[in-house]
Amino acid sequence: MSFLNLEHLEKSFGANHVVKDFSLAVEKGEFISLLGPSGCGKTTVLRMVAGFEQPDSGRIVIDDRDVTALRPNQRRIGMVFQAYALFPNLTVADNVAFGLRIAGMNRADRGRRVAEMLELIGLPSMGGRYPYQLSGGQQQRVALARAIAPRPQVLLLDEPLSALDAKIRVSLRTEIRNIQRELGITTIFVTHDQEEALSISDRVVVMNQGVADQIGTPHEIYNRPATRFAANFVGTLNVIDAEVVEPSQGRVRFAGAEGVLGRALPAGRVTLAARPEQIHLGQGAGIDFDARVTAVDFLGSVIRLRSEAAGVPFVLDTFNSSQRPPPAVGETVRLTVAPQDLLVVGE
Repeated sequence: MSFLNLEHLEKSFGANHVVKDFSLAVEKGEFISLLGPSGCGKTTVLRMVAGFEQPDSGRIVIDDRDVTALRPNQRRIGMVFQAYALFPNLTVADNVAFGLRIAGMNRADRGRRVAEMLELIGLPSMGGRYPYQLSGGQQQRVALARAIAPRPQVLLLDEPLSALDAKIRVSLRTEIRNIQRELGITTIFVTHDQEEALSISDRVVVMNQGVADQIGTPHEIYNRPATRFAANFVGTLNVIDAEVVEPSQGRVRFAGAEGVLGRALPAGRVTLAARPEQIHLGQGAGIDFDARVTAVDFLGSVIRLRSEAAGVPFVLDTFNSSQRPPPAVGETVRLTVAPQDLLVVGE
């Protein structure tokens, strides 16, 4: 049995059915991200695990112990909030020591554990400061240290980086992941930011309207999305309405071109999808077609081309080259996509 098991959780607020038959098995030491838009139910799932909300039905089991009916302080869970939630009248050291003091740890042991935590988060000399004297990133580090100081079984992170600027977010998410790996804490991380989820997770749960649309590794979620929602929410996607010319061979027609996918397809029309990096400039060993460039976005190492072929919009990414300028807006270019890179996307 997995270390943390969420079994058929349901939660409604009045007539609003927020979480629907949600199940998830998490291994010990695993880092799981719940990813989805606002209102999809991800924070409600986190709050049920923490004990701040009671599920209408279903079970929460941690280390073979059913904790569904237990209070938050009985679950051995650490939680980090979006808004830091530090005590403004306490020093950094006292904030980190708060849970330890509540648990009855003696002063000497508390002091050693606080020093250990401040060293871990890279703030060993700031124990005497108050939260208002710290930057946002430093405050969130202190909130993390406070959460993990009592050695929780499970660490819950509720969009902890959303209040920080972009550069700090990138560095701090890496630090959080490194600390989590070092301590081996089973962790659930809630975010609406796909880059965050893909970059630091062992597995990602894509949530949509209270349902787990897809659960998989970042590689699986990005490259093999199971539903149209997952495909569109995670990364940029070219969605192509194609006609099936020969169902048994998977021959399709789109954008004035034909190609064989090499797998059987239903008769009629299908929705195909490809990531921007899977469409290439120039004629190649795949399905190729002409497109007119409608926009060129220079993103540094990557150039994003927007184009149109037979009324179908296509976005493609290509590496910047100092020796080869990108096509100009209005120019006609040849594009190629490999059949194996075209996904047939369901609803």
